[in-house]
Amino acid sequence: MQSKLPSHAEYAIIGGGIIGVSIAYHLTRLGHRDVVLLERDQLTCGTTWHAAGLVTQLRSNENMAKLAQYSADLFQDLEQITGQPTGFRQSGSITVASTPARMEELKRGSSMGRSFGLEVEMIDAAEARRRVPLLNVSDVLGAAWIASDGMTNPIDTARAFAAGARSGGAKILERSPVTRIVVEKGRFIGVETAEGLVRAEKAVICAGLWSRDVAADLNWTVPLHAAEHFYVVTEAIPGLPTDLPTIRDMDAKVYAKPDAGKLLVGFFETHAKPWGMDGIPRDFSFDALPEDFDHIEPYLLGAIERMPALADVGLQLNFNGPESFTPDNRFLLGPAPHIAGLYVATGFNSCGIESSGGAGKVMADWMSTGIPANDYWEMDVRRAMPFQRNRKYLYERTTEAVGNLWNLHWPHKSPKTARNVRVSPLHGRLAEAGANFGEVAGWERVQWFGPAGCAPASHATFTRDDWFRQSGEEHNATRSDVALFDQTSFAHILVQGGDALALLQRLSTNDIDVPVGRIVYTPWLNERGGMESDVTIARIADEEFLIVTAAVQRIRDLAWLRMHAKGAGNVSVTDVSSGYATLSVMGPRSRELLARVSPANFSDAAFPFAAAREIEIGYGLALAFRMTFVGELGWELHIPTDQTLGIYDALVAASRDLDLRHAGYVALNTLRLEAGYRDWGADVGDEDSPLESGLGFTVAWSKADDFMGRAALEAQRGKTPCRRLVQLAVSGAAPLMFGTEPVWRNGTLVGYLRSAGFGHTVGCGIGMGYLNADGGVGSQWLTDGHFEVEIAGERYPAVASFKGFYDAARTRVKGEWHKTEDLVSPELRASFLKRG
Repeated sequence: MQSKLPSHAEYAIIGGGIIGVSIAYHLTRLGHRDVVLLERDQLTCGTTWHAAGLVTQLRSNENMAKLAQYSADLFQDLEQITGQPTGFRQSGSITVASTPARMEELKRGSSMGRSFGLEVEMIDAAEARRRVPLLNVSDVLGAAWIASDGMTNPIDTARAFAAGARSGGAKILERSPVTRIVVEKGRFIGVETAEGLVRAEKAVICAGLWSRDVAADLNWTVPLHAAEHFYVVTEAIPGLPTDLPTIRDMDAKVYAKPDAGKLLVGFFETHAKPWGMDGIPRDFSFDALPEDFDHIEPYLLGAIERMPALADVGLQLNFNGPESFTPDNRFLLGPAPHIAGLYVATGFNSCGIESSGGAGKVMADWMSTGIPANDYWEMDVRRAMPFQRNRKYLYERTTEAVGNLWNLHWPHKSPKTARNVRVSPLHGRLAEAGANFGEVAGWERVQWFGPAGCAPASHATFTRDDWFRQSGEEHNATRSDVALFDQTSFAHILVQGGDALALLQRLSTNDIDVPVGRIVYTPWLNERGGMESDVTIARIADEEFLIVTAAVQRIRDLAWLRMHAKGAGNVSVTDVSSGYATLSVMGPRSRELLARVSPANFSDAAFPFAAAREIEIGYGLALAFRMTFVGELGWELHIPTDQTLGIYDALVAASRDLDLRHAGYVALNTLRLEAGYRDWGADVGDEDSPLESGLGFTVAWSKADDFMGRAALEAQRGKTPCRRLVQLAVSGAAPLMFGTEPVWRNGTLVGYLRSAGFGHTVGCGIGMGYLNADGGVGSQWLTDGHFEVEIAGERYPAVASFKGFYDAARTRVKGEWHKTEDLVSPELRASFLKRG
């Protein structure tokens, strides 16, 4: 019998799929009793009921893996905790590789799993056949085996979460659709139903397929789109082992799992079928979509080739049901950037069952405390750009998104569909120059330049192919001459008013009270001392500051500023990103090039490092910052968008005899890694403090104004951290590194690389990551350690340092000239590493 609709609740959960009931369960485990879950029809009626129920734990980063690992651990105990059977069993999983590239990916994934505490065993084809006699391994090069993976019954598992939530005091009301989310003055206040208003302190949208439309009604971008998703169930297969593991052949786009003596075989098609373009009916419950055997037949044939026994059995069921997918195949979790008290948990890309326990815990913690327990930036809904709720964009991207889950995850790879949404004014010029574009936050950004007129590559490879040589030439040109980077994707935020300085002083660890015309690099912290962002702030007038931040941080940083600007007095926050393009002129000859196109004085005395000046350039004006992210003399030119082409053309025309090189973001990354510059979202995030990250120089302890997070930093001050960001280098003969590689010290796993690339100047692989030691990660600990980096299952000797391996004293940045070879770290020169 339905409970009476409450008039008030502390927490309201909108949607009764497995994610919603998991959040309810975890809120009650935290001691919250005033929880109400409102389901429009019946629990699990959207997509949960028809999910395959796979539980796999190897994910693309540590915190996503932890969500799945927590779920697997919880599923083992959930029946005992709640009294409701779940059907969970750990039967393992096997993923086969039939191409060298897939084998390389599996080896790298195996190493990555170890760095996250997941045991992944690489086995050969014979061992794969021994463990799964069903397999044809004639073309198999090897396989990955995860013994702790398994499967569960989605409906029963959701019922277990619901039972646990109810016993903890939560009210779960079925057939209680929410008709409207009520917001007043930028704050969530309640939800309307047919039976009345439920006022609540906080709410989370767990509406699955419907989430985009629910959020769009509030002018909130929660980008996901439904796609038809297929699987078949065979007739009974005589002798099928009851403990058969889950089987994956990602090259064939198929998986299989046992199902009561039969096999369930599912597909992740290369070209998917989006569904629900005109909206999903509110009464769509426990419904299937029409069969399409022609669509799945090629993949079914691939399954038969891998498991020949399938040729001798019929199909009992040909199922098609919708699942929702996001543009980048990442989950959508976290707070609404402009509505206090409202959250979302959706967009699980066919991974909702295996992530349900972890996602429920994450969201319960986040809603309860106001901040995430760990760095979940890759899943944070605030990475979504406003345009991404456009339905045509989502439709076209979804044709690719399903297959992208299992396509090879090449380095620097971007989707192919729904492109050219956001382009620099220079896009055409750069394309003519041979640009290979990638996509970030909808922006077309140059990864590297190939020969003009040649077809661009869509991604890099794991080996030293053309992309490596070309980006390496751009890297070297930046060190030796001058390079031009288009960084128009930067976000620009204007903060103005009599109280603007006070606001920024409160948010920033560094001292923002500098003379007009000066620039400050600073982290912004949360109360636990983690870095919510790092930004560059230019004081361009007494009461006016221009903040420059990365493209992906735009919505997050705007939300952070606007939240803290409320009640802060006379201060306004304006997004002016569309008004600026950014060209970075970097390298020892950058001053010479700029002097040819501008009458400004670019000398060290007139234009020192961290200065901002409005300059005449070409026929236009630009706000020039003497800043660098590559470790060389250079300037960022922040140009009015409508003047960009003219200024670009002037720079190119003046550079005929200066060996100007166009350069892309791959070179930008390798240059900054050599110099030891941190990248927010990769090397630093909201659980990393400046002191742990080697950014203590950004903390102005003596400034008069208090700053957010100071108390947490004071507790760390003067102590050797037990966790510290360290630079590591491996021999140039080692395979290329791309991040997530485990780091070993004296035979013990101590961390993994957050980011990595090849240092073309120092001639070796470079990475950085947090290393851990109970006694502290200090200089002596580094000196006494023998370090190794594991790449694709093999360990390679490494040199560890707190400083960058190139020009640690920043002499080039200051305008001093030294030979490049003299700027390479002495640790590298004295080590096994060889130049070239």
